[in-house]
Amino acid sequence: MKLSSSIFTFRFLNFNSLFIKSHPSFKNSAATKRTMTQFPNFSTKISNSSPANTAEDSQVSPPEPRPQSPPRKPWLIVGLGNPGKKFNGTRHNVGFMMVDAIAEAEGISINTVNFKAQIGKGFIGNVPVMLAKPQTFMNSSGESVGAIVSYYKIPLKQVLVIFDDLDLPFAKLRLLPKGGHGGHNGMRSIIDSFEGSRNFPRLRIGIGRPQGRMDTINFVLRAFNKQEREELEFTFHNGIAAVRILLLEGFDKSATYVNSTKAMEQLG
Repeated sequence: MKLSSSIFTFRFLNFNSLFIKSHPSFKNSAATKRTMTQFPNFSTKISNSSPANTAEDSQVSPPEPRPQSPPRKPWLIVGLGNPGKKFNGTRHNVGFMMVDAIAEAEGISINTVNFKAQIGKGFIGNVPVMLAKPQTFMNSSGESVGAIVSYYKIPLKQVLVIFDDLDLPFAKLRLLPKGGHGGHNGMRSIIDSFEGSRNFPRLRIGIGRPQGRMDTINFVLRAFNKQEREELEFTFHNGIAAVRILLLEGFDKSATYVNSTKAMEQLG
């Protein structure tokens, strides 16, 4: 799938103020006045009225400025993982990695720490977004996410949580509108912070199951090898596209795209 080149990225803004100031009105613009005087009067109206009336008839009235569309509601996009260098690049941190990929693609700097999370604010298209990477360690992710949602009063339907999933084949994506924690402790913590509500979208990234008798905990804390990292690049590209479609076109279109078995071919 090729994304429209009309999807633009804007610099981050003060998240507490989402109103866009209107441009100067047409009739108050000096540049507009200069442009108006450069064009002849193409009116073909013939009148026998007095010169005063003729001048009035030929006067061009500036158009009314177009009304500003209301600001889009903000989204919170959360990637789950564990803080610290020793966890970088591990399977359990693939949520962090996806959020970093989104930030890079959209030009959003994750440059502040608040609500026990690394945070970046900006836009995807014309939609204000906050990217968050909780620093509470995985099992306490809800402490951070719940505080952000409560403070900014973000509707749960506009909170996207991205996390690793043992039950999905490696590098496969699955976008769901709601659901349980599926044994994932980070998701369990977030659901608890939402007072048990499961009604928020989530993007699951498959990491597969360990081979043989390898312990599950050791497996999820194991780093990706070179071949796996290369394969994940395609996954991240698909994830970035899925998030853009979700915010700009809605959940159904995004789910159709990301849940398709042909999602990788659509990038070409």
